Amino acid sequence: MAFPDRRTLNVLMTALLFGLVLAIVYVARAVIVIFAFSILFAYLINPIVRFLQSHSLLFKNLRGPHVAEAYLALLILLGLIIHNSAPQLVLGVEHLVRDSPAMMENVYSGDIAVDMGHRNGWDEARSLRAKAFLQQRRESIRGLVESVRQFVSVAFGGIVLIPILGLFFLSDGEKVANGVIQLVSTRETYQEAKALAADLNNMLRHYIRAKVILAVLSLLFCSVAMLCLGYPHALALGLMAGVLEFIPVAGWITALIGIATAGMLTHSHWIWMAALLGLWRMVMDYGIAPRVMGHELEIHPLLAILTVMIGGAVGGIVGIYLSVPLVATLRVIWHRFAPPALSKGSSPGIAASLDQPLTGPL
Repeated sequence: MAFPDRRTLNVLMTALLFGLVLAIVYVARAVIVIFAFSILFAYLINPIVRFLQSHSLLFKNLRGPHVAEAYLALLILLGLIIHNSAPQLVLGVEHLVRDSPAMMENVYSGDIAVDMGHRNGWDEARSLRAKAFLQQRRESIRGLVESVRQFVSVAFGGIVLIPILGLFFLSDGEKVANGVIQLVSTRETYQEAKALAADLNNMLRHYIRAKVILAVLSLLFCSVAMLCLGYPHALALGLMAGVLEFIPVAGWITALIGIATAGMLTHSHWIWMAALLGLWRMVMDYGIAPRVMGHELEIHPLLAILTVMIGGAVGGIVGIYLSVPLVATLRVIWHRFAPPALSKGSSPGIAASLDQPLTGPL
């Protein structure tokens, strides 16, 4: 048998290297996702840092002090919202966390069905059927609860790590980007790689701008609706809903639970508010969000909806969040490297910044 020639060896080594890279990406996917969210967080905070830097009397040439100011302001704002504006909600969450172990034991044993039956006037046969149903599915419920706990622990770890990593991207993001460009490019391709990085930088700015627009719209809708329904702390709860708009699926569910809980604790019209939030979610997901994302990233609204649906099917919550910027990234790369005949007729928009300098956190 003849020894493979050099071309065959090159093909085999390339395929092996490609497979190795895919395996590393799969194993380290959680770390890569955290870094991706850290970069997006840096883009979100960067306008605040630049505003503080441009209006500061001291340290105008240093980003570090202004990054610290931005973080301190966000922490103070978050603390005021949680501890001063919605104390009933905080107490409700504390009671829920304290009583959750005993409540879950009642679910596993089925006793919660008997308690609910007594409170709602069920007959004994109906309560026993509900109890038997829970007992038969005890292991499935345990598995679901364990999955939720693992997700919450991972999400909490990510919430802690993302702002920390965001500090580095905000302070030295431009140096990191230039280092990556020098690492992956040669002398002949350096300018092309730098122009591509400028395109991606501009695209991520547009993506964060779209997310901010959607968050502001949710803030205004929720605040006005709660004010009309006589909710206490309507502005604080509306601000919470706007901030949670940055988190796909879990964000609006958390906002719905928080607003409904606050309404029940304060005897407000929480049922009407829950119905309005459900209607708003449908309008947002299938009307407003695709059009805002499509306008900012030059993607057709139908393609934005399809991208989000595919991202959710493939990667869950993370896929929903990262699918649109990933498709926008592929679009930028295509317009950069595609033959002129194939990319002819594309709108300038994001790709118009080909010769702009690389600015921002990255």
